[in-house]
Amino acid sequence: MVNIVKVETKRQLDSFVKFPFKLYKDNPYWIPTLISDDKFTLDKNKNPAFEFSDAEMWLAYKDGELAGRIAGIISHSYINKWGNRYARFGWIDFIDDPDVSKALLQTVESWAKENGMDGVHGPLGFCDLDKQGMLVEGFEELGTFITIYNYPYYMKHMEALGYVKDAEWIEIDITMPKDDAVKKISMLAQKAKEKYGLSVVPLKKPKDVLPYVEEVFDLLNKGYEHLYGVVPITARQVDCYVKQFFSFLNPEYICIIKGDDGKIAGFGIIIPSLSKAAQKSKGRLFPTGFIHFINAIKKNDTLDLYLVAIRPELRSKGVPYVMLDELTKAATKNGVVRAIASPELETNHAVQSLWKNYSTRIHRRRRCYIKLFDIFEEENKD
Repeated sequence: MVNIVKVETKRQLDSFVKFPFKLYKDNPYWIPTLISDDKFTLDKNKNPAFEFSDAEMWLAYKDGELAGRIAGIISHSYINKWGNRYARFGWIDFIDDPDVSKALLQTVESWAKENGMDGVHGPLGFCDLDKQGMLVEGFEELGTFITIYNYPYYMKHMEALGYVKDAEWIEIDITMPKDDAVKKISMLAQKAKEKYGLSVVPLKKPKDVLPYVEEVFDLLNKGYEHLYGVVPITARQVDCYVKQFFSFLNPEYICIIKGDDGKIAGFGIIIPSLSKAAQKSKGRLFPTGFIHFINAIKKNDTLDLYLVAIRPELRSKGVPYVMLDELTKAATKNGVVRAIASPELETNHAVQSLWKNYSTRIHRRRRCYIKLFDIFEEENKD
């Protein structure tokens, strides 16, 4: 028998956040989150996303043992922007038991219906900077710190419960280019600088980034606004993300480009891979976990491409070449051999074209599932 319990206490939230540590204990490809980050994100009194979202969390117990978890989110920003009355599910994990997955997802569906929603989709977070997308390919590839890992059986459970593909992201493994490709990128970058008056903002220390944070996130909102499920990031959320990720930044891997009008034309933020550091830290920065992160930031042959955004009117004006030139030079100088691009919509050919001068492979694929209540119920009538 499966018993569903709503998360209402600190102890239950602790169980919710820590459940994956038990489920994936011996899996070498799973990357643990920072426990403190997850608790902050899911705290209704701390995360500013709750200013425009309603959310609940549930735990599933099977024969008295914790067997799964799920969160339900209603983002009013999403509904207002896209016009779809869909709830989201996220933070979903469960043992390989159909009764458990069914109980979890039906709980979210019932909650969504009670709140006037027409369907449920996910895995999604409160915004595009939260982890999203269920892994459907690449289960034996080391994950990244900013993405979800799950077992292959999750797909079968989703499909058995009437969920279908609504969007798909790919993750690209990029090998550093050879000398001739580097020279070609540098040449194209120089031409773009001269033709369009582009310049690179000098960044020596992490604090040099701070004066540009507001404009960077404004560009992020504009550059990503057309992408699947994206909602605007508020000023209070910006403050939280800066505090959350600032210590992981290496200014060598941040590129801010200005146009001839003095405004930011584009930016790229890369972080040294934190995957192995997160595994060693076991989800905690203290008392010693932070040492693994510091070491990963200082010396690393793998990078994670975190965020890239370009002013829409400048996408064909050479800005990508200037950005790639700067970041490739920094990576080469530091002995980097590969980079992992953050999830890109499979239909986002503009971003994928950035890597045409590099050796690449698609190494992971992730999916957003959806279930529309009217359609599902109509198809399943006797």
